[in-house]
Amino acid sequence: MKNHLNQLSRALALGLTLCLTGMSIAQTTGFPNKTLKIVVPNAAGGAADITARTVAQKLSEALGQSVVTENKPSAGGIVAGEQVARAEPDGHTLLLISSGTAVSASLFKTLPFDTVKDFIPVSKLATFDLVIAVAEGGRFKTFADLLAYAKANPGKLNIGTPQVGTTQNLSAEYFLSASGLQAQIVPFNGTPPVITALRGGSLDAMVEILGPLMPQIKSNAVRPLALLGDKRTDSLPGVPTVQESGGSLAKFQAASWNGLAVPARTPRDVVMRLNREIQTIMEMPDVKKRLSDLNLTAQSSTPEQVAEVLAADIKRWHEVITKAKIDKQ
Repeated sequence: MKNHLNQLSRALALGLTLCLTGMSIAQTTGFPNKTLKIVVPNAAGGAADITARTVAQKLSEALGQSVVTENKPSAGGIVAGEQVARAEPDGHTLLLISSGTAVSASLFKTLPFDTVKDFIPVSKLATFDLVIAVAEGGRFKTFADLLAYAKANPGKLNIGTPQVGTTQNLSAEYFLSASGLQAQIVPFNGTPPVITALRGGSLDAMVEILGPLMPQIKSNAVRPLALLGDKRTDSLPGVPTVQESGGSLAKFQAASWNGLAVPARTPRDVVMRLNREIQTIMEMPDVKKRLSDLNLTAQSSTPEQVAEVLAADIKRWHEVITKAKIDKQ
């Protein structure tokens, strides 16, 4: 009797598997069968937009269908996120997600979607560094100089960033929290005024994404002191990471990333088809070169890996926002 029940259980399990497989095939026959769209929560021309367009071109070639990008910039990426969350879950509408997506999950009181439940991450696309920088010719020559000054002069160091709630601003807050230093974080309306204030002497340091700052670094107007990621970059091999200073910062890491997601309930085989194509694309030499020129590192992942990164970032930025007592928007 027991053997009979075991056989029946196995038969039922096999039948269920075949049924689900059949449903999946029925749902995704012919994918893709129309134009795909990558919705980008950023304005045209920036690193996120160029990344999306680069991937879209290659994905179109791989899938044999047109892949277009649609820019939907808004505070916190809400407009783009809502559009994709409500899209047909058939793999034809994708969302460019990033560390900013994780920030929005904790920064806004309410969102018209659930960042975790309403999307299925497909793959990472790239990672990019943030940097602590100072004016060239100023008092700080090394990151050790800045740390020593901040420790000896609690509350006197001021660090400029773009607006409150941006990845740069929260990374600066995270740095202070991890280091135990007392310093002032001064938010500005964008990156250009931060650079102007730094070069004019009204700021001691700034935290910024490396890419936009590279022209200032190459022209010797700004000096990079430390990278916030977990490894050095080939474009600035002599610049250490914050981690290298050791102590309470030995495990500090605040690199940013971007990737792609689809609406929840998108069939697994469609997700995996997209993932396979993206993994191939991100290994292409011309794609790596295109992103490297933007100071991005091409880096794909499994859906599970990027989901873990997103969840970890949501947790980390929630803790930073709470500890810094940043008002939710």
